[in-house]
Amino acid sequence: MRIQQLTDTRRFFLSDGGLETFMIFDKGYDLPCFSAAVLLDSEQGRADLTAYFERFISIARKNGRGFVMDAPTWRAGAAWAGPLGQTVRDVIDTNTRAVAFVSAIRDRLESDDMPILINGLVGPAGDAYAPDTQLAPQDALLIHAPQVHALGKAGVDLISAMTLTHAGEAIGIVRAAQEIDVPVAIAFTLETDGRLPSGQPLGEAIAEVDAATGNGPIYYMINCAHPDHFGHVLDTSAAWTLRIGGIRSNASRMSHAELDEADELDAGDPVELGQLNAALLTRLPNIRVIGGCCGTDHRHVGCIAGHDPARSAA
Repeated sequence: MRIQQLTDTRRFFLSDGGLETFMIFDKGYDLPCFSAAVLLDSEQGRADLTAYFERFISIARKNGRGFVMDAPTWRAGAAWAGPLGQTVRDVIDTNTRAVAFVSAIRDRLESDDMPILINGLVGPAGDAYAPDTQLAPQDALLIHAPQVHALGKAGVDLISAMTLTHAGEAIGIVRAAQEIDVPVAIAFTLETDGRLPSGQPLGEAIAEVDAATGNGPIYYMINCAHPDHFGHVLDTSAAWTLRIGGIRSNASRMSHAELDEADELDAGDPVELGQLNAALLTRLPNIRVIGGCCGTDHRHVGCIAGHDPARSAA
């Protein structure tokens, strides 16, 4: 299985940065509901997506790393069909087309020394910054299963649920992936205090999902938070930190509430972000994927790519 290229290596793979913020602030797109999937519907959108991924793949090749390429499906789940004027059948078609699109890029650019994994990206059913409604696991399963199953049928190597705010939704997504036997990673977003938006500590959320799914996720990730927001909660003496396999951090130190209200993109300091991620590598020995989230682009990921402290060049 291709996923073994990721789980068996000791050198982390790269991912991309903040796709949606890049397309909005740098390319001038108006993405309804923050959905990058709409870019698949135009020739220019597909061209800009291709150029975007090619740039990150070039960074991965230059630094001798593999690449995890996301299908642009974070806001392409059934919960967003209505707001986007779609049907559930449209959702399935969108996810199928998205996987075919990134798979074609892989077929053209992958090499033996630079493996590329296709990642089916799943987002929360609600606002990723304001978890006013917390889903019970069974409700989350019913909501997310159409997208998860469509991504699996389309041939992704893994599914990653990003920017989740509470454990119940994570459990439902994991169970949906388990129904079709597709590897799944769970990424929680954290507030400036290092807790989930639900208020739950990260370690407790990981323990809750593992207990409910039989350690279902292949690993957990932290995304959409600056390293300063969560570094202090990483208890390296606790077993749950060994379950963290990915970091996709924000460039900005702003809170989620501040980011939501910002009219301009805060790109932070790419060099500093690379250094902060290097420090995280020394504390989290099972990291497999590193990239960026809101406000990051090729500059940030390029600064992250070359860091590999205290590791052998396996």
